[in-house]
Amino acid sequence: MENQDVIYGINGPVVTVRNSRSFSMMEMVFVGKERLVGEIIGITDKVTTIQVYEETTGLRPGEPVFGTGSPMNVTLGPGILDNIFDGIERPLKKIADDSGSVFISRGSNVPALDPDQLWEVTVTAQVGDKLAGGDVYAECPETKIIRHKCLVPPSLSGTVTKVAANGKYRVNDTVVELTDAKGNKHELTLCQKWPIRTPRPVAERMQPRIPLVTGQRVIDTLFPVAKGGTAAIPGGFGSGKTMTQHQLAKWCDADIIIYVGCGERGNEMAQVLQEFSELIDPKSGRPMTDRTTLIANTSNMPVAAREASIYTGITLAEYYRDMGYHVAMMADSTSRWAEALREISGRLEEMPAEEGFPAYLPSRLAEFYERASYTKNLNGTDGSITIIGAVSPAGADFSEPVTQNTKRFTRCFWALDKNLAYARHYPAINWMTSYSEYSADLQDWFKENVGEDFLEYRRQTNNLLQEENKLMEIVKLIGSDVLPDDQKLVIEIARLIRVGFLQQNAFHAEDTFVPLEKQKLMMKVILHLYQKSRQLIAASVPISSIMQSGLFDKLVKMKYDVPNDKLDLFDDYIAEIDNTVAEIINN
Repeated sequence: MENQDVIYGINGPVVTVRNSRSFSMMEMVFVGKERLVGEIIGITDKVTTIQVYEETTGLRPGEPVFGTGSPMNVTLGPGILDNIFDGIERPLKKIADDSGSVFISRGSNVPALDPDQLWEVTVTAQVGDKLAGGDVYAECPETKIIRHKCLVPPSLSGTVTKVAANGKYRVNDTVVELTDAKGNKHELTLCQKWPIRTPRPVAERMQPRIPLVTGQRVIDTLFPVAKGGTAAIPGGFGSGKTMTQHQLAKWCDADIIIYVGCGERGNEMAQVLQEFSELIDPKSGRPMTDRTTLIANTSNMPVAAREASIYTGITLAEYYRDMGYHVAMMADSTSRWAEALREISGRLEEMPAEEGFPAYLPSRLAEFYERASYTKNLNGTDGSITIIGAVSPAGADFSEPVTQNTKRFTRCFWALDKNLAYARHYPAINWMTSYSEYSADLQDWFKENVGEDFLEYRRQTNNLLQEENKLMEIVKLIGSDVLPDDQKLVIEIARLIRVGFLQQNAFHAEDTFVPLEKQKLMMKVILHLYQKSRQLIAASVPISSIMQSGLFDKLVKMKYDVPNDKLDLFDDYIAEIDNTVAEIINN
């Protein structure tokens, strides 16, 4: 029978079909003779509207549209890690190898996971076992450091009636047969499909109480983020959003990294690929790619696929969370994603809201960030997804809609400052405009694992930075000469905190990642110098004498001079401060 559903109109990535009753909302479809991937986004009694995820150039009215009967989904199984996909989970390496081109040809029908690759599978289920959604029935080493666990689809439960022997299998091979309560048999392979816009179910969402340790002092000390939490990195052009996310992806203590390049420049994604393939994971000694998946939807790729890319990324993250892993997802950047929403909304002739963005922008952002969580999974394991989203406000204007709405749904705000970036202060996180609402939630963890004094040092350090900010307003008006010595000391100590503690060198072996214990001891030494200097000033010793001692300059360099595995050297700094102060008093 001839297909009666044909293209009526084409407007960029938006295609319409007239007088059709064949499709349902959010159904995945194939458009035109080249079978371009699309999704139903609007249905009336007269017109069905389709969002096409590929370039529509050359598409003509009258070409057929084919339904699939299922929503837009991704394939979940071994082979996701150490891979790079586009926004709708098409493997870019495989497409490049098959086509001989670096650009994706339209209508590429390449499976997301290699159907021919053999995996060394251990079947953990046994005949007679009762399995429910989320239970593990087989395992295989996906990479050298990540063990992939095959999970029963959440909607399925039953009794195991057949199992395959341990051995090598492909992703589509059946390894377990499950019979449900109605007597229906279900074949479980190494993979499953899941709709990208539907969150995967969990047994319980828990309050985040454990920090995501990043090794970046300004984050871990002043503005920590919890595992299962959300953070936004807003900043203007050139302020270091992408580089900050790269640094977090390399060094944070998550098990799995999902990096989504959403509308970013192609050369930046190429740099990510190159860096991650060369970087050695400090925990395992293996390449970082062994625990990383990249989703690349660069600025020259179809705009509709950019809108889908973050949903693809978060669905992959949820899958690994359900196995019991802690996942960090980097979305770079949600502003480009919001621009894709705006472009598609304009083509749909929807009523625009502020700055032309659609009225549903806040709800879409909320849908995305709410999928971050620390959870008790269906199989009893704990897992988490931490979302770190970059925001690129035009002209570094943080009052624009994407930044403001992102602030509503994230509890950690790392505001990048272009003045700091231009002064080569990295990470360029402004300590006056940034905040973290997780600090109180994480106090018990820091007390137990780093020491209660860490919290006290953090409080004092923050207070000194706040006090310096107030004093600098006076200095700008009338200069620093009129300040008494105790206030001049605050400015000098705050400068030491800024340059010697908050500023970090990603290219220095000892400074690119700093453990929490070293962060605590660095603060301890700086604050010890502050207390001793206050005693000298109280004894009428001029601040110039303290500055001439060379202690301030020496402490600026201690982040380089003290290796991460020789923290006892900080005792030498304390002793030198005490000896120097004693000499100044005696003289």
